[in-house]
Amino acid sequence: MVKNFVIAALSIAVLVLAGLLFRAPDPTVVEKVVVVAPDPDAPVEPVAPLPEPDPVPPPDPRLVAIGKALDEGEAMPGMRGAVLGFCLIGPDGEVLYERRGDLAQIPASSLKTLTTATALEVLGPDFRFRTRLGVSAPAEGAAKTADLILLGGGDPMLSYADLESWAKGLAEAGVTTIPGRIIGDGRFFPGSVFADFWNWGDIGNGYGSPVSGLNLEHNRFAAVFAPGEKEGAPTTFVGALPEIPGVIYWNETTTAGESTGDGVVIHGGERTGVMHFRGTVPMGEEFSVRGAVPDPERFAAHHLRLALMAAGIVVAGEAHGAGELFLKQEPVPVIADELLVHDSPPLIEIVESIHATSDNHETECLYRMLGVQAAMPSEDVVRRHWEQRGLDLAGLRLVDGSGLARADHITPRMLARLQHLAAGGPAGGLYVDSLLATAGGAIRFKAGAMSAVRSYAGLVETDQGRLSFALMMNHYASGGEANAIQGAVLGALLGAVEDEKPDEKPEESLEEKEEPISTETVPVEE
Repeated sequence: MVKNFVIAALSIAVLVLAGLLFRAPDPTVVEKVVVVAPDPDAPVEPVAPLPEPDPVPPPDPRLVAIGKALDEGEAMPGMRGAVLGFCLIGPDGEVLYERRGDLAQIPASSLKTLTTATALEVLGPDFRFRTRLGVSAPAEGAAKTADLILLGGGDPMLSYADLESWAKGLAEAGVTTIPGRIIGDGRFFPGSVFADFWNWGDIGNGYGSPVSGLNLEHNRFAAVFAPGEKEGAPTTFVGALPEIPGVIYWNETTTAGESTGDGVVIHGGERTGVMHFRGTVPMGEEFSVRGAVPDPERFAAHHLRLALMAAGIVVAGEAHGAGELFLKQEPVPVIADELLVHDSPPLIEIVESIHATSDNHETECLYRMLGVQAAMPSEDVVRRHWEQRGLDLAGLRLVDGSGLARADHITPRMLARLQHLAAGGPAGGLYVDSLLATAGGAIRFKAGAMSAVRSYAGLVETDQGRLSFALMMNHYASGGEANAIQGAVLGALLGAVEDEKPDEKPEESLEEKEEPISTETVPVEE
């Protein structure tokens, strides 16, 4: 009982104390506030001004113009459903502007820069292809059957003039007779003479000529036709220049109107014995188109034999190719006694030729040589080299080295960055100078074109330094609109208001016949 009383008394005391501590303020009590007046003689501390915001830099007029050109291009009727991609790389490798830069497209011949840049850095600008001429070991007890062997080393530049020079030299050295056969051996490049993904409509035509270890005059010939007297009339096949051994011709071409141009498609094939001519020939005088030699080994051996006989040397045997002998299950002789070695022009001269003429054959010889030298697939050589150089290869599909295959894919970003790396690489000065130039040299470029495909890759000199670019268009309906986009974008790159006139105009297109490309801003060779 006492304990409960004590607890109650303590509780009451606590409540009373809390009431004293937390009671409401008395409104009758006025607190005194002391205000201290400032001393008029005291120094005044200066107030620091607020920092001004950083000025917003004005947009780069070049990039604004590029964006405007791309916007207007995409709005064109013929670009509905098409793909337009662009990438611009700055002097330090930074992306200044891009539109669908990471979307892979078909590049056509701008892909050649990937092969030429790789060859210059891997093989070196002074590299030369080598062709050998020699005599085989005579058959046992029959020295008179020794053969003369022309052994190719992949040279894309071997010419009739070279064969004539060799024949003249042999005659001057006292050679009067070749007792055996003339054998052409092009096994230096293994596999087919055509890339796997080249179209059936390409491989009989001059721009799709085969790539052998032994090549003569780019393995091309001229097919000559005489048109009929009226439209629709059959033409007459006059002949092939130069002569192609072992081939017959099936001519189904007809006569078209005057000035209709080359409408001929040649269907051939590897070591075929029949070549088909289809399409149209314009009315008027005789008309010639370029075709692809089906058996480069036999072709080169045949014309070496003719050159020897023209030099007064008697040749007892016929001309054969190594592949032809293999098919007959006959042994292919090898050189036992070397007579001469012929070197091609230095690689830099071949690269200059490729960039000037967009020659597929020359490019493929470089591409295949990369693989032979490294003893691995050419694609692996290219990928390994540029991965080591820091190039992102996302989106790259490489099935040939020239871009003739529509199965090739590359992104605008990779193509533009390739130009940047190649220009700054160990052969950078030679690479840049080998590209075609326009606008007084301000733009260096390589173009590509085939049906519904356009691409441009290169470098432009600006007040910001050297910029690298790639413009790619696929699946468009109007070649004229593609020309307009090309001109607008490249004009914006220059910062120009008016179109620039080209410094030079390269050879006629090898790949595309139906859509001429504008040369008002940039001279395009395809």
